[in-house]
Amino acid sequence: MLSKCRWWRDAVIYQVYVRSFLDSTGDGIGDLAGVRAGLPYLKKLGVDGIWLSPFYPSPQHDHGYDVADYCDVDPLFGDLAEFDLLMAAARRLGVKVLLDVVPNHCSSEHPWFQEALASAPGSAARARFHFADGRGPEGAEPPNNWHSMFGGPAWSRVTEPDGSPGQWYLHMFAPEQPDWNWRTPEVGAEFDRVLRFWLDRGIDGFRIDVAAGLFKHPELPDSDDPEADARTRDSVNPLAWNQPEVHDVWRHWRAVCEEYTAHDGRERLLVGEVSVPTAREHARYVRPDELHQAFFFDLLSAPWSADAFRKVISEAMQDIAGTGSTVTWVLNNHDQVRTVTRYGEPATEGSGLGPAPLGAARARAAALLMLALPGAAYIYQGEELGLPEVVDLPDDVLTDPIFRRTGSRARIRDGCRVPLPWSGQASPFGFTSGAESARPWLPQPSYFAEYATDRALADTRSFWHLYRDGLQLRSALPQLGEGRLDWLDTPPGVLGFVRGDGLVCAVNFGTAPTPAPVSGTPLLSSGPCPPGVLPGSTAAWWLSDL
Repeated sequence: MLSKCRWWRDAVIYQVYVRSFLDSTGDGIGDLAGVRAGLPYLKKLGVDGIWLSPFYPSPQHDHGYDVADYCDVDPLFGDLAEFDLLMAAARRLGVKVLLDVVPNHCSSEHPWFQEALASAPGSAARARFHFADGRGPEGAEPPNNWHSMFGGPAWSRVTEPDGSPGQWYLHMFAPEQPDWNWRTPEVGAEFDRVLRFWLDRGIDGFRIDVAAGLFKHPELPDSDDPEADARTRDSVNPLAWNQPEVHDVWRHWRAVCEEYTAHDGRERLLVGEVSVPTAREHARYVRPDELHQAFFFDLLSAPWSADAFRKVISEAMQDIAGTGSTVTWVLNNHDQVRTVTRYGEPATEGSGLGPAPLGAARARAAALLMLALPGAAYIYQGEELGLPEVVDLPDDVLTDPIFRRTGSRARIRDGCRVPLPWSGQASPFGFTSGAESARPWLPQPSYFAEYATDRALADTRSFWHLYRDGLQLRSALPQLGEGRLDWLDTPPGVLGFVRGDGLVCAVNFGTAPTPAPVSGTPLLSSGPCPPGVLPGSTAAWWLSDL
């Protein structure tokens, strides 16, 4: 029998994008005190824990994913004393806290990178990163043909201390984010220090950014498809990602976490951002001595189809749950188009007028489906409000480095990061404590008034109540959470499965009413369901009388 302390196996975690959650100072940027003020709201929603986006000192070229100091708080967001107050408040409410750690790269302003720039080629300081001589006459061409995930070459040339053109350094994201060289033992030792610093402050675990990264092919050879990462905005270059040595890092980090658990009985979680081609490769990251969990993105990327959803769910249950871990389901995060827009009708996409009705219906059904699946689930902030993607932000307010490097709005991420609306009829919608004229760091559209949390809480038909009711049932019903899943024979376009002792979840992916596959006691539906009928783009839970 699994230990009761293994809380993470079926936990529901809420991702807090700190700079867009709630601003306590009036500067238009969310902060840790704002997170602390919002904890009762999250407790009422019913989540088990929160994942905080990076709040470390950073020049903010990639909104904190360019870390200059891994063991402090950027003044934008508060200080260590405020972090400790947040931890104490979360502990009182029984809310777990995960931090976002970024081990693949740091900021170009990190002291070690600045030391590398000031040091000579071949120095120990440069060995902490990927420095290499260029190719061609006078080394004027990059060391290989790799491209950055954010567009353009993955290499930038430095000027040596004597003023001459010098070596090149690798950055799989922006030039302000040099990649660490994990083949240098000093890098691993530094991250040991970072882990222990935050574990000693009482956190419950880490979300690991780019967890399939860290190691590059030791020879840094040319790629057969050098633009694949930039084209797909995914880590698909097999020479830069998913190298076998990375698994030794996760075994070591797991041992560090278990050392703390052995001391106080409180299990710490490692959940990785793992982007690999197949569920079978994904499963290698969650073997019993590696990461506890890794985000399973296939559900997020699946087309709206009963067959597609059944395929990815079945593969996850077979390959990932087969390791002894549980699947970690996601429908959205800070890098993805919001669900109601992603599922919307093509004719309305890009209108900037909020989601199409079909997109909203599908997003509600998908949420209920995800919460019925075995394992853990992560909810990105604002999904519980049904927020749409803001697709019409002016060019002059965009901050995503993808836009800065490419000039293209394709797959930029600002639209899902617009600050949350809390109350009122006009921006800043209660997001900032400043005057009504205070400007959030990204502009909020006027239609956000329809999605404000005060309105959502007052409307029992809202997204918020669907999530809250689903979370309450998930907590109360022993059939949900961890455990097995058995598929039902269902009509075409309908997905149905049984959890535990007769708890049925069914989703109609079609557009025409379809008879429900079983009868019984209704528990929760994502939309109005006449007796015996499951309308299109609707999900429902009920206790079967079969």
